[in-house]
Amino acid sequence: MKALVAIIFLLVFSVANAQHGASKVPYDAAKMQWFEDAKLGIFIHWGIYAVNGIPESWSFYNKQISYKDYMDQLKGFNAKNYNPSEWASLFKEAGAKYVVMTAKHHDGVALWNSRLSDLNVVKKSPAKRDLLAPYADALRKEGLKVGLYFSHLYWSHPDYASVTQVGMENTPNDKRNLLSYPLQGKEDPARWQKFIRFHRGQLKELATGYSPDLLWFDGDWERSAEQWNMRELRDSLLRWNPGMILNARMNGYGDYLTPEQGVPITRPNGKWELCMTTNDSWGYQHNDKNFKTPRQIINIFAECIAMGGNLLLDIGPKADGTIQEEQVAILKTLGSWNRKHAEAVYPTEAGLPFGHFYGPTTLSKDSSTLYLFLVAQPWDEIAVKGIRNKIKSVRVVGSNEQLTSRKMGGASWLNIPGILYITKPKQYDENLTVVAIDLEGKLDLYHGSGGAVEHN
Repeated sequence: MKALVAIIFLLVFSVANAQHGASKVPYDAAKMQWFEDAKLGIFIHWGIYAVNGIPESWSFYNKQISYKDYMDQLKGFNAKNYNPSEWASLFKEAGAKYVVMTAKHHDGVALWNSRLSDLNVVKKSPAKRDLLAPYADALRKEGLKVGLYFSHLYWSHPDYASVTQVGMENTPNDKRNLLSYPLQGKEDPARWQKFIRFHRGQLKELATGYSPDLLWFDGDWERSAEQWNMRELRDSLLRWNPGMILNARMNGYGDYLTPEQGVPITRPNGKWELCMTTNDSWGYQHNDKNFKTPRQIINIFAECIAMGGNLLLDIGPKADGTIQEEQVAILKTLGSWNRKHAEAVYPTEAGLPFGHFYGPTTLSKDSSTLYLFLVAQPWDEIAVKGIRNKIKSVRVVGSNEQLTSRKMGGASWLNIPGILYITKPKQYDENLTVVAIDLEGKLDLYHGSGGAVEHN
């Protein structure tokens, strides 16, 4: 039974991810410019699940805990040490340019005083206050863009499980989770439309009440784009807040892609952002001590920006609003590295295609400086293939140590460049060393497959 349910979930999730990849809206370069240049964002999963330190929403959906026991966590969610100014200062120190916080997860618990539902921390928890307004104010004071996470799913709403996802109508009753879908023969389209009006109402509260720069959606996979009426939703959101960016979890009506937890092997088409946890959990779980090291996170960050993407790095505050020491340490180390290597990060573009250099690379906006991220220390020299330009200088970012370079091989009369060899740095950064190659002119890169040199 569990295996079958898992297979069904994976199939649905795969279809949802495929839908995320096919954008149905034109790309707005002007609106997206700040996002392209941002490189680093912070994801915050904060909600009542932090009280017991259990998985957010999924714990009751998958019957690891009863719904009642899950919701009883509201009694312990006090946010007594919540200091959004300290949060914002830490995120800025880390080098982040935007932040996304869970305004409402699949459980339906809102972090603001929604006029449409009493299921919020203002009315139902000891926190007794809107947690979004001070968050947004604190970020803006630090010059950070404001993002809000909102799940389309609402496993607590009486009208949500009123229709079945298109294509799953024949799923047997014993395979249906009644938090998501009604029993066969119990479809109620009128109740679904009632829920849609509620769904739009809460989103209007967020879009107009907090003016977010970005709405980060989740949970579109339980209904089709037509059932959600995503085209109309996009139009409404941009009418309420014209400059707002929307992520891809809108069945094709978002602005950028959101791969999750794993660095893409192939560069995604279009603008994208990897969302990834610092340990194995999105929200605070006291038993999860499997934290990635700062070095691992910095290397993953380099891989993302080298392929033209951003990293949205997740933290999970405790129920009182404090952030775990391990996560604070990660953010501070990441920030120290970012300050030292800022020119190789902000704002840059995707670097060399695979095969030219064995490691991540970025390129300055004017295409005249190439940055090499040395994920491993070379045995002798650093090798780069395909650069036709003359080299003005080679240096270690952050120390200005000058390195020497030479080209060997190639056939210049056929415009086939040799391999560029660069001497090793004398000192390496403890997390990730970056080498800058200053070029004469814009990068001129050879992409050929080679062939016989028939004349000299």
